[in-house]
Amino acid sequence: MQDTKKKNVVIFGMDNSWDLAVEIGKKIDREVNSIQKTTFADGEVLLQSNFTVRNKNVFIVCHTAKPVNDNIMSLLVFIDSLKRASANTINVVITYYGYARQDRKVSGRQPISAKLVADLLSTAGATKIITVDLHNPSIQGFFDIPVDDLGGQFIFTNELRKRKEKFVIVSPDHGGAVRARQLSELLENDEEIAIIDKRRTGPNKSEILGVLGNVKDKNVIIFDDIIDTGGTIINAAMALKKQGAKKIIIAATHGLFSRGFEMFENNEIIDEVMITNSTGIKNTGEYKKLKILSMADFLGRVIEANINKSSVTEVYYDYIRTNKK
Repeated sequence: MQDTKKKNVVIFGMDNSWDLAVEIGKKIDREVNSIQKTTFADGEVLLQSNFTVRNKNVFIVCHTAKPVNDNIMSLLVFIDSLKRASANTINVVITYYGYARQDRKVSGRQPISAKLVADLLSTAGATKIITVDLHNPSIQGFFDIPVDDLGGQFIFTNELRKRKEKFVIVSPDHGGAVRARQLSELLENDEEIAIIDKRRTGPNKSEILGVLGNVKDKNVIIFDDIIDTGGTIINAAMALKKQGAKKIIIAATHGLFSRGFEMFENNEIIDEVMITNSTGIKNTGEYKKLKILSMADFLGRVIEANINKSSVTEVYYDYIRTNKK
């Protein structure tokens, strides 16, 4: 029965997430398959499986970080190919969901692109989405198919527990307070969280108004879902330093670093930057302050739960119990 179930599951890794997909496969003892891709002279792409997927339960490991539009289009083409090849289910494991920050209209005549991408994925043929730290959890409601929005704080919890240090968890804005609180509680932290009071002044621009909470003589972790250009979070670090913070660690599930990592590496007040491998970024050893945590074990457990039709909520508790020292 187990062999039949195993044969009925197919896991693919998109090019942009191949290393992570292979690592997940090793964690759960399952083969990961590559995708046949053809790029035509005009830039069009054609993606397809090299073997039959008829009546198979398919999982695709991918991300839609930069180049965002290319990655989204390639994913849609491949999903469509699986649908037309009569796959039973198409489960898309999107470790980073592009366009998530366009989740509402901030001013007139703006699109809600996070909803548009959700519609495209469903129309292409996806039957379930598994993702990590959507910028706004409400994006789950944009889908008419099931969505598992996993919490990246579980991955950071296991790393931070090993350090045997006390930290004040800091949210870089009011919107991230719940995320910061969850990490603090998972760490069984007796310190109150702190919040950066900021005002958005434009795309990738903000003004720091103050710090809510006590960080004087404390080690702090600024915890966010995304680091893009890095300007806002570095300003937050500077504000915390002025308030007397000691060690300053920046942690974020998704590291984009659109302007490069040098601005962090060369900043004296930042001790370390921790991210996951959700966007395929690698540290070749050039950066001493960059630490990349793998989400392979976590995602592997979630994929197995979906295969076995067991509780994903139990995966959270299991993951913490297994890794608790």
